[in-house]
Amino acid sequence: AKAARFYRLAAEQSYAKAQNNLAMLCEHGRGMPQDLGEAARYYHLAAEQEFARSQLRLGRLILREAAAGRALPAAPGEAARFLTQAAQQTGYEELRLEALPAFSKYAHEPDVVK
Repeated sequence: AKAARFYRLAAEQSYAKAQNNLAMLCEHGRGMPQDLGEAARYYHLAAEQEFARSQLRLGRLILREAAAGRALPAAPGEAARFLTQAAQQTGYEELRLEALPAFSKYAHEPDVVK
């Protein structure tokens, strides 16, 4: 609970690493109740700052929840965008390959970057 409080303070100051760490706590329910919506929100804030770990985690979270039939604030098509961005930043081509099924499955959605 103490770590979550400090991460939240730093996250509110737009510190991407703190946003990522707070998102992980929210996702896994460590030190706070599990809240996947909040996890997605904090991952998204850090991902938009080009924090590769958050791009990866958000992309995977979106796909996992979409596959389970659960909705998140982020649309499933965004997963491909974030996984592709993570691949570009890290040089790990397998992340780009991980994004391909999301591109084909959700290509009809307007939020997918082509």
